[in-house]
Amino acid sequence: MNPTLRQMRAFVAVAKTGNFTLAAQNLHVTQSALSGLIKELEQTLEAKVIDRSTRRITLTDIGKELYPLFSQMIDDLDGALANVADHTSLKKGIVRIAAPQLLSCTLLPEAIAAYRAQYPDIEVRLKDTEVEGVIARVLSGEADLGIGPEREPAPPLDSRPLFEMPFALVFPIGHALERQARITWQDVARFPLISLQGQFTERLLDEVQAAPLTPANEVTFMTTALAMAAAGLGVTVCMPYAAPLVTLYGLVMKPLEEPVLSRRFFAYTRQGRSLSPAAESFMTFLDDFVVR
Repeated sequence: MNPTLRQMRAFVAVAKTGNFTLAAQNLHVTQSALSGLIKELEQTLEAKVIDRSTRRITLTDIGKELYPLFSQMIDDLDGALANVADHTSLKKGIVRIAAPQLLSCTLLPEAIAAYRAQYPDIEVRLKDTEVEGVIARVLSGEADLGIGPEREPAPPLDSRPLFEMPFALVFPIGHALERQARITWQDVARFPLISLQGQFTERLLDEVQAAPLTPANEVTFMTTALAMAAAGLGVTVCMPYAAPLVTLYGLVMKPLEEPVLSRRFFAYTRQGRSLSPAAESFMTFLDDFVVR
């Protein structure tokens, strides 16, 4: 005894209108098709649900019992389908992003603002954290996607390459290095280096063979390193996307050579978990945004 959705819709339409002609018009079917659906429903239930006469129709006792149940089921289903349609058409949705502090106060706000201008009904929530916290937030489900540098060993997440940028040196205006046309890692070794804790510094020290780099200070956030450099406490290295903050702190940014070292950044998502339509659309948008 399994009534179909079409049969239940036909019954509810007749019960609401009290008229086969109006019910058929509301469902965009012929009266004969509507009558056929009601008959199929009664055959399935093995019970009458509507008493018909030449002048009027009335619900049977079973029909009166089924009407509010079928009506609520259809309303709930239609509401759920409308909600799904809003999500897939990007008229509704939430995207939760975890990203390092520096990305969160430079590149990402601009990207989010541009995305919201195109999809104003999508809510984008940015969770700024230390670099090592990005992976943890995605793994815990606190964020739908994380944006950060490549990690070794590779985290148990799916990853999509986002962009690659070379390291640049940052120092105060008037610094001795400002007059040099080219700056090498050997030059960096002559000054106190303010660097980040964790893999950022560890991998950097392994990759720089031309100069014996020893950080004078290791901090958690790049904004701290920039502030210390602005105070004349040393130099620091960072990615070019930090340029707005470098300018804000009154610092100078120049490319580093011999060797040119870079970092790849990825969008991380949980393995085996599909992104929501909103999160997937933001990922696609971000791919285009970062290469402009």
